[in-house]
Amino acid sequence: MRFIADLHIHSSFSRAVSRDMTLDNLDVWGKKKGLKVIGTGDFTHPRWFADIESLLVPAEPGLFRLKSGDSGTRFLLTTEISSIYSRGGATRRVHNLVFAPDMGTVRKINENLVRRGANLISDGRPIIGLDSEELLKIVLGVNPEAAFVPAHAWTPWFSVFGSMSGFDSLEETFGEETKNIFAIETGLSSDPAMNWRLSNLDNISLISNSDSHSLQRLGREANVFDTDLSYKGDHGSH
Repeated sequence: MRFIADLHIHSSFSRAVSRDMTLDNLDVWGKKKGLKVIGTGDFTHPRWFADIESLLVPAEPGLFRLKSGDSGTRFLLTTEISSIYSRGGATRRVHNLVFAPDMGTVRKINENLVRRGANLISDGRPIIGLDSEELLKIVLGVNPEAAFVPAHAWTPWFSVFGSMSGFDSLEETFGEETKNIFAIETGLSSDPAMNWRLSNLDNISLISNSDSHSLQRLGREANVFDTDLSYKGDHGSH
């Protein structure tokens, strides 16, 4: 099945995000924009996750739909986490995306983060003091089927390759866990052609999403899949 997915958005519980970013409105605007699958965003936020649990029901494996009616729009459980920490004598500011296949995985990830001192209620995109490598270990320790993707990888201030914030390679960032990084998000600051020039990314899939803070910007960048409609699907994306 060929469909379009926007897997990085934010809810109304994130800073500088429209109050209109609700699940009901996302469902409607997903149809308007031709999106079949939309990331929920912000599943780390307790109040937003409460909405997710109360308003969504399972659809295809690993995907969800509104309980109130099936418009055809599907939701994938996603969040963005901002890690700010010191490594190698420098302050690192790296944003990462986490995708989860089920509600139980989200609950356990959130519980693990809270136990490590994360303040999840402060923002839909929480700022935590955990090293990106440690965060990746936590996520996959909860569920090996969760997915972990460096967000907007070239943004200067908040990304894995950012000139002001990050590292020079995935290996430097994630150490022994690099083997579990199968994709990066190009983001609005780069495109596939730019990323293809870096040979270290030859075996890394490239995705891009809207990082939308408003309904109107949904789908401004997105991914075209030709797979089964499910969390796992297969690896045939464009």
